[in-house]
Amino acid sequence: MQTPVKTNYPALYTLITVFFFWGFIAAGNSIFIPFCKSYFSLDQFQSQLIDFAFYTAYYLGALGLFMYSAFRGKDLVGIWGYKKSIVYGLLFSAIGAGVMIVAVEANMYVGMLLGLFTVALGFSLQQTAANPFAILLGDPKTGASRVNLGGGINSFGTTIGPLIVAFALFGTTAAVTDTQISSLELSKVILLYIGVGLLFLAAAALFYFSKKVPAGTADEPMEKSGKALRTLLVMTVLLALCFAPVFNSYQSETAFQLEALQTELAELTTATPADQALIAAVSAKIMEVREPLEQNRMRWLMAALLVVVGGLLYANRAAVKKPEGWGAMRYPQLVLGMLAIFTYVGVEVAIGSNLGELLKLPEFGGLQSSEIAPYISMYWGSLMIGRWAGAISVFKLGGWKKSLALILVPLIAFGVILGANSLAGKDMTALYYYILCVLLQIAAFFISKDKPARTLLLFAILGVTAMVIGLMSTGTVAIYAFLAGGLACSIMWPAIFSLSLLGLGKYTAQGSAFLVMMILGGGILPPIQGKLSDIVGIHQSYFLPVLCFAYLALFAWLVKGILTRQGIDVDVAEGASH
Repeated sequence: MQTPVKTNYPALYTLITVFFFWGFIAAGNSIFIPFCKSYFSLDQFQSQLIDFAFYTAYYLGALGLFMYSAFRGKDLVGIWGYKKSIVYGLLFSAIGAGVMIVAVEANMYVGMLLGLFTVALGFSLQQTAANPFAILLGDPKTGASRVNLGGGINSFGTTIGPLIVAFALFGTTAAVTDTQISSLELSKVILLYIGVGLLFLAAAALFYFSKKVPAGTADEPMEKSGKALRTLLVMTVLLALCFAPVFNSYQSETAFQLEALQTELAELTTATPADQALIAAVSAKIMEVREPLEQNRMRWLMAALLVVVGGLLYANRAAVKKPEGWGAMRYPQLVLGMLAIFTYVGVEVAIGSNLGELLKLPEFGGLQSSEIAPYISMYWGSLMIGRWAGAISVFKLGGWKKSLALILVPLIAFGVILGANSLAGKDMTALYYYILCVLLQIAAFFISKDKPARTLLLFAILGVTAMVIGLMSTGTVAIYAFLAGGLACSIMWPAIFSLSLLGLGKYTAQGSAFLVMMILGGGILPPIQGKLSDIVGIHQSYFLPVLCFAYLALFAWLVKGILTRQGIDVDVAEGASH
């Protein structure tokens, strides 16, 4: 009889603080984006570069680890050990917090982007190590519950992150107009990142000096995948070539001319007929300068999207014909799953990051940047609602107990969001009836019956439906519909991950690394929606999430057939829908 493996709770409690950081910083960016747009006088695309910097770091970090492992034939994280890898990741994120402090002090937007990039680069290393580390800290049979606990803490971070960042930016004042933002003092933001940096260092010290935290080293050889590596490198080079013209355009003579004209227009405060004529002339010149610039940026952004989609579809087709050298990419469920993770992360971030700008429209409440935190918190909190509900299956409840939990847990999570915002002094009256959307999600959980492909398909269809309703309406109905995108996204990460890794065998670890790279979607799709917003308007730009959810529904339908042909019954896969 085997002796039960005891859970290392001290190490586990330290580890889940790392999950909290990921959610806190990522969701806080949704407040930074509309703030920076007003503070630095940016367009919607430029403000979305916050997401580009943050999520591109995940891709480059994971790619760097894979390249090292491919050339050396061994996993770098396995050589360092999970413990040291998380320590190094936390130290890297602490350096990023330091860069943020310097950038905020100097009022440098580019410096803030660099700081967030560095923070996320550390997160990439942490995330590569944290999930398998959580499984290592106890009985493998209960590993899913420990990972799920981390996911719940991550979601709590996404709920309170916007509130704390909003407090750092606006204090307790809720009436700061967007025109007043440029005159705000950013001393509290500096204090925020001093605190975040110190927490990174404290967590690193706890890991490093704790004798109860195992090293978690592994010395297993990496499976060869030269063709996959070459494909990813080619994609990376092409992506760099696509984004170079986008960024260089901001340094062009045309861009400087546009900025000068905008400044001239802003200084015209009188309204005499002569001034009105000058304003009209300057506005016409701005449109003349802006139009070709916007079109050029959109072309390159779409080219970047084509590189990712085309590269993965090419890999899928080539690997089917000749699987040798493709490693985990020889499995179509993995390659299509990579595209699904890219799409899921992209749509999740794009909805939240553009929401602040949407709420500024008169037909959506005409809110100021200082007033949007409750809505951003509710959007990211919607992911917490779904993840807490998804965690119920881990505890092996049956019968009426499970049914009762599926009803009560989401409602409790909804109450936590309302309570956290109320404690922060936010008026949540406008969001009380959002509970109707939560009840619809509860119904979806009952219908899905813990079957992973069905769950993903159903929630993707809910996402499409919510976005279409939001596009066809305004006011509270549309706001609730767009917020419900968070409910639709809540179960997608673990569902896509599990479906994509089924049947990979010895290639499972490598496949997991490939999936983490596709967090890149959070760096490409939000800027594309931001550029669409600059061209067709912020409300109409939410057509992009419709397409994203549609692909996720298609993936859920395709992957079931792929796995069935491989002799895998997807409906009995454990943990896939959590």
